[in-house]
Amino acid sequence: MQQMAGTSVSWGPHPSGGWSPLWAPGRVPAHVALIVDGNGRWAARRGLARNAGHAAAVPRLLDTIDGAVEAGIRHLSFYLFSTENWLREPEEVARILEIIGGFVTDNQAALHAKGMRALWCGRRDRVPDALGRTLAGFEQLTRDNRTMDLVFCVDYGARDELLRAAAELAREAADGRLNPDCIDVASLTSRLYQPGVPDVDLLIRTSGERRISNFLLWQCAYAELYFTDVLFPDFDRFALWEAVADYAGRERRFGKAGAA
Repeated sequence: MQQMAGTSVSWGPHPSGGWSPLWAPGRVPAHVALIVDGNGRWAARRGLARNAGHAAAVPRLLDTIDGAVEAGIRHLSFYLFSTENWLREPEEVARILEIIGGFVTDNQAALHAKGMRALWCGRRDRVPDALGRTLAGFEQLTRDNRTMDLVFCVDYGARDELLRAAAELAREAADGRLNPDCIDVASLTSRLYQPGVPDVDLLIRTSGERRISNFLLWQCAYAELYFTDVLFPDFDRFALWEAVADYAGRERRFGKAGAA
């Protein structure tokens, strides 16, 4: 048994031959959000086309999902395609969306069997019809599962999400269905893409970048931020556990005074 310095987590034997986390009660983040970044740089360092990096990310998604379940995480969000990603070269955009659809098609049965509940967070009016049907079908298939929420953020942007929520509130107020003086945190939250998913506890970004790039801004109001230099095609459950171990060693105060 190993104890990681400065944390409340130890590592015990894993059936696969690795190490699985044994977390102290209450130290596991309920909701982990992960910005998938570095695919293109991973490919470039190997003399490959950018799309090879996106394809290499697929098995890492699966390993990270398994690691999240083993760690006891209840909600796992992946930032897979942003509203700004439409500005990339059309060929790369098409390939990224194709890979996302293929990931779901190839793995939905196994993920369903593991009790994953799939949720699509993002705009539903711009992705290709086939991908939209695939993501919506995955949601429908897994709607009653409870092991873990698996949130796919596709054509997602936090500012866009907040603008749409604000516009919905404004329409309801203009129609007389809502008193503007009664608008509060709960009423705006209820109009987000996935209001049933709780706020983010831990936000992880791979590839060495130190920004959150318009991702879950409302939900990340009190999130702990963790940045790693690991490019996502090299990320796995062990890298996830390192991030969770770092989180477990932090004191979350939510604006309250800390310990002396």
